[in-house]
Amino acid sequence: MTMWSVVGTISGTSADGIDMAEIGTDGRAVSHFGPAATVPYAYETRAAVLDAIARGPVDRSAWPEVARLVTRDHGETIGAFCAEQKLVPDLVTFHGQTVWHDPEHGETVQLGDPQALATELGTAVVGDLRLADMAAGGEGAPLVPVYHQALSLGLPHPLCFLNIGGVSNLTYVDGGEILAFDIGPGNALLDDWVRQHQAGDFDPGGEISAKGAVNSPWLAKALEHPFFAKPGPKSLDRNAFAPDLPEGISLEDGAASLAGFTVAAVARAEKLCPMKPLLWLVCGGGRHNVTLMKMLAEHLDGKVVPTEEHGFDGDALEAQAMAFLGARLKAGLPTSFPETTGACAPVVGGRLYLPLR
Repeated sequence: MTMWSVVGTISGTSADGIDMAEIGTDGRAVSHFGPAATVPYAYETRAAVLDAIARGPVDRSAWPEVARLVTRDHGETIGAFCAEQKLVPDLVTFHGQTVWHDPEHGETVQLGDPQALATELGTAVVGDLRLADMAAGGEGAPLVPVYHQALSLGLPHPLCFLNIGGVSNLTYVDGGEILAFDIGPGNALLDDWVRQHQAGDFDPGGEISAKGAVNSPWLAKALEHPFFAKPGPKSLDRNAFAPDLPEGISLEDGAASLAGFTVAAVARAEKLCPMKPLLWLVCGGGRHNVTLMKMLAEHLDGKVVPTEEHGFDGDALEAQAMAFLGARLKAGLPTSFPETTGACAPVVGGRLYLPLR
């Protein structure tokens, strides 16, 4: 099988920056894990993205400018990354910046111009990763499960890959059986809370939440949301949960409560798996939150470890997955399935853009 060098890119709903990673793959297996990096968005880009997310679909007037900024930053960043690492990729996968995701109404919006990016880089680019799945009746998310399944060979099954980014999602793998769905809030609500209190952009290592106490009545009320009882596949938008914390609650107690919300949602999701996972491989920014990881270990039956414990780079994994999806499109292989997104049939997602001369 021909192995291609593919650079994958993604920026999550927290808009921290652009994650990039190179892998060698034929869309079925990975021959090597190459370099990876995360580069922050330009200040104006991040501000514009967060504003667009906050405004939602009601005000779309800024979207063309946000798309231009996102494309500009990706072009500069990917070009510099490839030059520094001496990479000449066969393909670049460009996820774009999600600003709105509403599977109930069949709409997902990832801003950015893959055609302009392909022309600027002089390299074929795969974009529009979610649209075909949505057209086939799928949720358009999550897209990483097929990559998780490829990485799970040789590990104890059943297992779950647990990604905690802006939102949290899981991939359940048991041999050939796969199930995936969004769980609930990840880091986004906690980040927003810390930012609102001018205490930084996030809770570093869980230091703030470790000093607080979970408000149990508030948490019980928050968990009444019908999403948590709904079976997978299912997905949600970053802003799907915006529960009001009790008036007068401290920074620390609010942080602890929001961390507890994330963990309780994962514990609910465990009950939706066909069997209890023996292993939870945690990836995404949430695995750096010591308080969150400790709470997960206390509330889940299986062993909870960061992906690094089994040799996977948790910071690079989602970008690697984008690269893998691009290779699967090139190979004509499905990128999503009824069991992962709810699509009516396996879907080969994405669109290939060639550089214009």
